[in-house]
Amino acid sequence: MARPPLPIGTYGNITTHKLPGGGYCAVTRFRDHDGVTRKVKRVGPTEAAAKNKLREDLRDRARQGPSSGLTGDSRFRVAAEEWIETVNHAVAQGLRSPNTAQLYRLNMNVHVLPAVGELRLREITVPRLDRVIQTLQLHKGSATAKIARTVISGSLGLAVRHGAISSNPVRDIGRIASAPRRAPRALTPNERVEWISRLRADEDAVRKDLPDLCEWMLGTGVRIGEALAVSWDEVDLAGGLVEIEHTIVRITGVGLLRKGTKSTAGERTLRLPAFAVAMLRRRKLASGGRGPVFPDSAGGWRDPSNTSRDLRNARGSEEFAWVTSHVFRKTAATELDRAGLTARQIADQLGHAKVSMTQDRYLGRRALDQAAADALDRAHKSATTDQERKVSGP
Repeated sequence: MARPPLPIGTYGNITTHKLPGGGYCAVTRFRDHDGVTRKVKRVGPTEAAAKNKLREDLRDRARQGPSSGLTGDSRFRVAAEEWIETVNHAVAQGLRSPNTAQLYRLNMNVHVLPAVGELRLREITVPRLDRVIQTLQLHKGSATAKIARTVISGSLGLAVRHGAISSNPVRDIGRIASAPRRAPRALTPNERVEWISRLRADEDAVRKDLPDLCEWMLGTGVRIGEALAVSWDEVDLAGGLVEIEHTIVRITGVGLLRKGTKSTAGERTLRLPAFAVAMLRRRKLASGGRGPVFPDSAGGWRDPSNTSRDLRNARGSEEFAWVTSHVFRKTAATELDRAGLTARQIADQLGHAKVSMTQDRYLGRRALDQAAADALDRAHKSATTDQERKVSGP
């Protein structure tokens, strides 16, 4: 019967022999991570020294995987850094958003590494991670806890793929409970008129070009970064069309970046309402029609974060305190819904790949709808008439 092979990462008996020129050589057979058994030898001044040197080398060799230096004794921060590099590589290939990489890096540095960065990979257990995530949820909120879970899971998943640990403990931690999502809220027609009127009466808002920008978002349903990324060469005034292909983001250490839209579904051509075309004609006459449609004071790309801050300052702290740039997007979606467009048509307008996203998060479903009441009334009258006919007979 053939001798069974050595388990991967182990070695057989160590033998030694004296070298002609002095010293000793320790030799054994080691089965590598590729399954091949190889002879390994090390030399030392004494027999014990040669054996010890060989054992140390074999220990390191057993820990070393075929494609990574990660082992069970590696610290979590090493795996996390390697994982974030894979995210950065995906960004460079255009597969991930720079904003996503920046968000992961920030969460990793601020929340994850202080909690588990110095642990060895083999020391990271389900109970330990569960405590970390639940503590984050308690003190920082569900959104922060979910991002931290993604960072930890990605890092440990990489460690699993490189053979440092056998399984990813994140899969077994407790669920992150979230507060019930608030129903989408959109501007009513009267609120919309009042909002724009308020902006036009505010000298600071006019100086910061907020009235036209808000009208543009209300008329297209685009995200604020997409609105600020539109250039005049993407506008077809004669056809009443605009191509939405870019967004503006700010990346730490880089500055403002005009990049492709959030997803493939985000690349879309929109037909413009008449009021938006009229507004663009007026702006083109005033600006000459070059560069960004909504530039900053120097004529360059405008920062979405600064613009959102300007909107917060303009809304005040009472009646419109709840209004954000995303409310204009939800308002456009809700108005399209009222007009009878399908969820798929509205999703295409907003640049959503999934119709469920549009239905669940963007349509102000709590708006009063007389059509629903009329339909139910008709059903009631029809049923009542049928019953009366049966009672009265032929």
